[in-house]
Amino acid sequence: MADFKTRLNDNLKEAMKQKNSARVSLLRMLLAAVKNREVEKRGSLTEDEFFAVVKTSVKQHLESIESFKKGNRQDLVEKEEKELDILKGFLPAQLSEEEMGREIEEAIRSLQAKSQKEMGKVIKHVMEKFPGRIDGKVLSGMVLKRLSEM
Repeated sequence: MADFKTRLNDNLKEAMKQKNSARVSLLRMLLAAVKNREVEKRGSLTEDEFFAVVKTSVKQHLESIESFKKGNRQDLVEKEEKELDILKGFLPAQLSEEEMGREIEEAIRSLQAKSQKEMGKVIKHVMEKFPGRIDGKVLSGMVLKRLSEM
């Protein structure tokens, strides 16, 4: 069993011992999503695929938070934010904007990108180098800004 699944199961057992029903529910949901993905793939997930499952769940929680804010449901916003914090604990540390800036500069130099037309190449290069550690929206905004200055 992969390290991330062991960690997920250990977290679930600990939450059950602490009788933390919200955490137990979230971890069971995440474990089910991982198992569903494994069934689709017909094999074990790699670490990057596991991160993709977690990121999908994070994205769903962010969308829920926005919807609940629009619906003026602060109680549900708080619940979703707590779950979001738990999920983020399973993702690798995100690159800071400063680190992303350096990587963008390096990618632009190595790919010899000169215009916004080459934005996709730069983003792909940086994303492949740091799978699961970069927010795509932030990265694309930074790359666009940098290439538009050229």
